[in-house]
Amino acid sequence: MDIHVLEQLFRKWSGRIPSAVEPIYGSGSARKYFRLQNGDLSAIGVCHDVDAENRAFLTFTRHFRSHGLPVPEIYGEDLKQHAYLISDLGDVSLFSLVEKNRGNEIFSSGKIEAIYRQVLDCLIRFQVVAGRDLDYSCCYPGEVFDAPSMKWDLEYFKFYFLKPSGLLYDEQKLEEDFDALTHYLAQAGSNYFMYRDFQSRNILMVKNNPYFIDYQGGRKGPLPYDLASLLFQAKAGLPEDFRDRLTDYYLDKLAAHVKIDRREFLRHFYGFVLLRTIQVLGAYGYRGLFEGKSHFIQSIPHALANMRWFLDNIAMPCKVPELEKSLRYIVSARMYSVPATLPGQLTLTICSFSYKNRYPMDLSGNGGGYVFDCRSLPNPGREERYRYLNGRDLDVRAFMEEHGETEKFLEIVFQLIDNHIIKYIDRKFSHLMVSFGCTGGQHRSVYYAEKLAAHVKGKFDVSVELIHTEQDHWISHSRY
Repeated sequence: MDIHVLEQLFRKWSGRIPSAVEPIYGSGSARKYFRLQNGDLSAIGVCHDVDAENRAFLTFTRHFRSHGLPVPEIYGEDLKQHAYLISDLGDVSLFSLVEKNRGNEIFSSGKIEAIYRQVLDCLIRFQVVAGRDLDYSCCYPGEVFDAPSMKWDLEYFKFYFLKPSGLLYDEQKLEEDFDALTHYLAQAGSNYFMYRDFQSRNILMVKNNPYFIDYQGGRKGPLPYDLASLLFQAKAGLPEDFRDRLTDYYLDKLAAHVKIDRREFLRHFYGFVLLRTIQVLGAYGYRGLFEGKSHFIQSIPHALANMRWFLDNIAMPCKVPELEKSLRYIVSARMYSVPATLPGQLTLTICSFSYKNRYPMDLSGNGGGYVFDCRSLPNPGREERYRYLNGRDLDVRAFMEEHGETEKFLEIVFQLIDNHIIKYIDRKFSHLMVSFGCTGGQHRSVYYAEKLAAHVKGKFDVSVELIHTEQDHWISHSRY
């Protein structure tokens, strides 16, 4: 990545040398963004090694601007050096407006709904008007969002979210359900421009008007997908009645451009809500569980809330029993619960886990905490009589307390955690996480997690959340 290329593009565009070049963080992609400035002039520089994706963005941008759509202006490009320069639309996104004014009143006041209606007006222009004469040969990675593309999203979810959850499922039956779902959704057609990631983080507000970015993954696709992406964006948390009003508005406006069967559209729409939510979970799994990016880890419960709503309120669009069973499992899995904090009170999350699997996730956004390895300590799991017991059972507890090592280990743990809690309370921190790992996550780790929970609750005025990661099905997820 050569910043000098961006500086040269800025100088060629403005006639000035940039006095400041600052990286912009927060993107989930491999693209690198920079803000270049000199006085009252500002531009956004982008560096990305995938030339086909760069060409897609630049081609789309020119095309959309020719149709009067509010997208960035291209100030300069050097595709040989994998860089281009575009107008600076600022940092205020539609999502940031929603987040800043979080509360039911924001969705009933009319102001945010008016903006969302503007956005939907533009969406129809993207999909139908500009989509008619777009050169789809430049699309990256493919021209059409068809059944194989949908299947890829489902496989992404399977490998990066479902498998790490530890759920045992029938692989063949799940694949059959994937085929059934993609076959059904493919019937919606793919004759329009599909933005692909049409959500409020990619909508920037400039003088109270929406501008659009990050459409380089667009291609031919079905109309309902982008509507589902916007209205069921995980962290936006749009209320159900708000979504319903916007869906009706979209369909009323769309009818002026396309002849549609509303009932059939809605059937496919909720099918794409399902697909999009699955796709988002796959992306959060990859970016969060595998790459360890806290923003994506924190977003998982919000996506699961959308999935839970869907399962509770919408019938599956077709028969997918193995997929439905898997989805019902993950929305109830305690490993994805968010620690509930009370104002001014510290929450201590204590987990047991197995080293055969992954470490417990810290959904508080603080990146984790203490991890104690219990594998060097006496192991009741080696004896047949304890095989089907766990660290909460009296016989296992008696076994552990027969060994002097147990008390020594607990003394060290208690001293460390006590000191940490005192400091966290003094600094008014809201969350601390402590995890105990052993071979199977059944005996030692459970025992020590239980002992720490009882110790802390007896000594401090804190909220204690106890999660036994490997034993969710027979050991409760407790709050004290």
